[in-house]
Amino acid sequence: MALIHCAACSKKISNRAGVCPHCGFSISDDPEKQEQAARIRAIHMQQQLMNHSFVALLLFVGGFAIWWWGGEPSDGWRKTVGIGSMALGFGMYLITRIRIVLNKRGR
Repeated sequence: MALIHCAACSKKISNRAGVCPHCGFSISDDPEKQEQAARIRAIHMQQQLMNHSFVALLLFVGGFAIWWWGGEPSDGWRKTVGIGSMALGFGMYLITRIRIVLNKRGR
């Protein structure tokens, strides 16, 4: 008995299993089923990347709001937290957008 990766969720399962215990996908050599599993994986990856992008934008906007709350730039810890949050959010957003482009090219 060997461990293989499920075509739909990529988790390790037994090669003798008829159905993946994690996602319920029927394991077979049918090319149509394999194509369906690849589409499912691609959709999950795209959703995950879009969620990462949303979180990065939220972090960026939140940092901007923390720093400029009250109409003028703050000093002290709010300035540090705000600028740090904006920088981290912007960097995460750029990296995520690059990953989205590379994911689309990989199809």
